[in-house]
This record gives sequence, structure tokens and C-alpha cells, in this order.
Amino acid sequence: MTAHFVDVDGGRLRYRLDGAANASVLVLSNSLGTNLAMWEPQMAELCRGHRVLRYDTRGHGESSVTPGPYSIGRLGRDVVTLLDHLAIERAHFCGLSLGGMTGMWLATHAPTRVSRLALCNTAAHMAPADLWNGRIDQVRAGGMEAIVESVLARWFTPAFLARSPDIAASVRQMVLATPADGYIACCAAIRDMDQREAIARISAPTLVIAGTHDPATPPADGRFIADRIEGARYVELPAAHLSNIEAARDFTAALVNFL
Repeated sequence: MTAHFVDVDGGRLRYRLDGAANASVLVLSNSLGTNLAMWEPQMAELCRGHRVLRYDTRGHGESSVTPGPYSIGRLGRDVVTLLDHLAIERAHFCGLSLGGMTGMWLATHAPTRVSRLALCNTAAHMAPADLWNGRIDQVRAGGMEAIVESVLARWFTPAFLARSPDIAASVRQMVLATPADGYIACCAAIRDMDQREAIARISAPTLVIAGTHDPATPPADGRFIADRIEGARYVELPAAHLSNIEAARDFTAALVNFL
């Protein structure tokens, strides 16, 4: 299905819809440094029961690279604009990493728009600021090439990289294709985010997925979120950061069962 665009504050978002038009809507939100294609491992199964709405986060993929820095609130308001554009009053939301941070904002600031919430390989706060400032400096000086290898090492276990070189190569290209200025602007959003207190207000049924071997948002971050949100379910998968790719079958099963 052809991708479409919606005007948002200062730019536009690329999105696409797949699945039956009369099914419940599920929004998928990508991680930092990727685009909507990161969800391909889930699409066949999710489209059996849902109208799946994917989009490229501001500054990523084919969405606009507007001047930064961004905030998590800015990224959350983009989703509200997208839902309004499509006349979707309420949807399920699944976000991974940066997408999960966006989901937390949505569920606290626009709770009537979220039916069920899946927060995957994410955190409510990611310190220290110097880590993000250092990464911003790296990309500013050397482009995405300067960080791509370290990104892959965080996103996947060595065993997965060894047994799935084709998948690793495709993800590597996705990272390299990410606009450097958009990546930098979103790094600032993560650096400046602290949702540790706010997420206690989330009332939507919530699933938290973590990766046992995730060095970026380790299981402790996922357990913190699950403990703060009343009634949240916690699932831990044998994967690193992009658990939807490394542990695709188990990830998809957990999400479908929750929805």
C-alpha cells in the first residue's frame, strides 16, 4: 500500500495503513535511528486482526527534518495530529525505544486516545545527559557512519549478528539512511525526558516488553515502568534492544495476546 503524508507543526509525517479497514487501529512507533520498516517482522500477523498504522517519527525516514531540538511532547503531539487527520478517536499504541517514550507521553497527556499500550525496550528516563551530548557530537562531526557499528552492537546480541547477517545489513542501511539532523534532534528529546513520575497516571491497560540482553534500556528500566503503572504486565525476551526483530516470534505473540 502506498505511503501517505500528513501536515504537522512545521513539517509533515509519512505514514501508511495496512489491514482491514473495519478493524481496530494499532499504531506502531519506531525507535531512534529507524523508520516504519522496522516493524515488518510483525506486519503479517498484526494485520490479521488490526488496521495497522505505521509512521516515520519526525526527523526519520521520509518524514520532515524540522529544526531541533525536539521534545517527547513534540513527538507525541505529532501522533495526535495524525490520529485527528485520519479521524481515529482511539487506538492501541505500541512503541519501541523512542516510540515507547512517545507512547508514555500520549497515555499521560492524551489518555482518551489510547486503548491499550505496549511499551517495548524503553525507559522513562535515560541519564546521563553527557552520554547523549557525546552522541550528538559524534553524529554532528561524522554523520551516521560514525555511530552505526556501535548502534548495531547495542541493538543485537553477537549471536544474532552472526546468524542473521542479512537482517543486520538491512538494519545497518536503515540507520545510515536516517537524516543526521533528525537523529540529533531526537537524541535531545531523549536526553531531556523524565517521565518517571508522570507514568503513574497511565490508566490504559499496559504491556511492558524488555530484552534480557538489552544494554540500552535494560530489564531494570522495563520493570520500573511496569511497577509504576497499575496493573501493567511485564514480559522479558531473550534479546537485546530491537527485540521485535531479534525475538520476532515471541515479541509478536506477546503483543497479539495482549491486544
